Amino acid sequence: MKKIALFPGSFDPFTNGHLDIVRRSVGLFDELIIAIGTNSSKQRQLPLAWLTAQLEALFRDEPRVSVRSYQGLTTEFARQTGASYLLRGLRNTLDFEYENAIAQANRQLSPGLETVFLTTSPTLAAVSSTIIREIHRFGGDVSQFVPFPLPALPT
Repeated sequence: MKKIALFPGSFDPFTNGHLDIVRRSVGLFDELIIAIGTNSSKQRQLPLAWLTAQLEALFRDEPRVSVRSYQGLTTEFARQTGASYLLRGLRNTLDFEYENAIAQANRQLSPGLETVFLTTSPTLAAVSSTIIREIHRFGGDVSQFVPFPLPALPT
């Protein structure tokens, strides 16, 4: 049976920490879907179509990685794509507490769906999309935190 994993997130923006998780996990699965979800509690800063195009270009030479967007429950999207695994990155113990709660809820909704946690490389553990979004919003240089240049935001 093909091992398909979803790496779900809003990826607003996609960081070097996210890139690290994808690169390190690609050999664990036959297929890895970067699943850009819509978070009902967040408003996107970066356009979804732009982000999708950037990620497709970033991983164009990796046939096991694809990029898709979805709305609704991650467990439902996993069922639709045939994914048996959810991939999540952990930067610290606070991430673990949050991600563990989500993993437990996902197991209740979809008992066959396993969550796989990878710890972020130590040099990237301080990188968070929220912090990068704020730096970018106020015109700061985020190039050291992201794998591709972010578009200018409307003023």
